[in-house]
Amino acid sequence: MNPVSARRRYALVSALTWLPPGLMMAPLVLLMAGRGLGVAQIGAVMGLYGLTVVVLELPTGGLSDVIGRRTVLAASGAFSAAAYTVLVLAHSLPMFMLGCALKGVARALSSGPAQAWYVDTLHAAEGRDADLKPGLARGEAMGSIALCAGVVTGGLLPLGLSSVVAEPLAAPLVLAGVASVLLLTVVLVALPEPPRERLGLGEVLRGVPLSIRTGVGVAVRDGVLARMLGVSAAAGIALCSIELLTPIRLGELTGGAGSTAYGMVAAVGFAASAAGNALAPAFARIAGGSIRGARAGAVVTVLALGGLAASTALPGPAGVAATAGAYLVMFVGLSAATLLHVEIMHGRVESAQRATLLSVDSLALQLGGFLANVGLGWLAGRVGIGAAWAVASGLMLLSTLLYPRTRAVLAVAPGRAP
Repeated sequence: MNPVSARRRYALVSALTWLPPGLMMAPLVLLMAGRGLGVAQIGAVMGLYGLTVVVLELPTGGLSDVIGRRTVLAASGAFSAAAYTVLVLAHSLPMFMLGCALKGVARALSSGPAQAWYVDTLHAAEGRDADLKPGLARGEAMGSIALCAGVVTGGLLPLGLSSVVAEPLAAPLVLAGVASVLLLTVVLVALPEPPRERLGLGEVLRGVPLSIRTGVGVAVRDGVLARMLGVSAAAGIALCSIELLTPIRLGELTGGAGSTAYGMVAAVGFAASAAGNALAPAFARIAGGSIRGARAGAVVTVLALGGLAASTALPGPAGVAATAGAYLVMFVGLSAATLLHVEIMHGRVESAQRATLLSVDSLALQLGGFLANVGLGWLAGRVGIGAAWAVASGLMLLSTLLYPRTRAVLAVAPGRAP
């Protein structure tokens, strides 16, 4: 397959992967509440989703490395379609828990295989020195655009259907199910892979743990990869700090309109993320390489978090404008840094461990998010939101020291990596 075709197919799959979660984001909690679930029950449902993703993150990455990217992505589409079907029909806590558990399985299965497929395909066409940035940028940007479109559609569609259907909040989830079926179809038709040895169940069950051990071992032993995992943890702290504290801050500034204000800012934030992904190659070109470009994106993130901390001194509309502006700049910088960060990691690993390494990286990001939810949430309650954002900015600044200082690390063969 030629690189242009691979890039287009990866972008399409990325968009279809992220469109359903975007459609679900706005109406799901309201749908559960409207069907009788209390706040604690809704929290339990969402907690089960997160727990499912974390528990299955590494096994599904290993499964992708053992049986192939296409098969795992197709399974993700099938689980996603089943999840939205259950959620549309659910009217009780057990059914909502089942639907979100299935959605968690789908999310874990989709974490890494599409990107691994694109990198493997490009390496096969152009060699290991192929420039990954344009294709990764397009794919990640399309995912962010799909999220933005999904959030906006999921928020507006129920309003447009309120006089037409009995439960308009379920309509975005129906659309998400349709998009999941489309993802399954596209994966089966448009993502060819080299023939693989057909493995029996026993071979798969033995191969997945071996793939996980090998992938984790590479990440731990390779000094560059270990540093990049530290960067991912810091990015998780930065990301969770704004997801946790921005709604609270906007609520303080706008009163009852806080939810609406955050919804608008979050939707535009996905567009800012798409812009950051699209600008990542320019960051690398201007800075003089992917490592310097990633560090530059991280510095933009640091400055934006600092701006968020400073914005807490502003009241009223000025505070809203400053908070929203810093929020959007942070997403541009973090998205550009993350894409270049991923390119650095791909250069350090072989195809056989690629998806597993992406899962390890995702777990590091989630660990940072957990620490932010607990630590920065406590700090914000005791000292203030501005102090919590300032700490997040400082930790992100420290993470810039973890980036390697030479381009040579991009060319080191994984088998000889330290």
